[in-house]
Amino acid sequence: MESHRSRLAREGKVRVEVTIRREDVPLIREVATALNDPARAAETRVRLRDSCNYYKGMTFKELLATGPSFEGMDLERSRDSDRDIDLDA
Repeated sequence: MESHRSRLAREGKVRVEVTIRREDVPLIREVATALNDPARAAETRVRLRDSCNYYKGMTFKELLATGPSFEGMDLERSRDSDRDIDLDA
């Protein structure tokens, strides 16, 4: 087992364990197979990123709107100028 994992590491691969619905097992295996196939890996990555990227095509403003609300949070910063700053250091 250790030699198998060492070989995977040398090849730049890692073992991944996921918990999914039973009916998705063949799909995930096919995705893993496609990602390991040099002839299909690049296109598979592009298609997966395109289809799984929720934020693709959003403007920056739309992306910010999907984030947490800062309503009610104190975002003001103290403008304390009473500290000594040594600019020669």
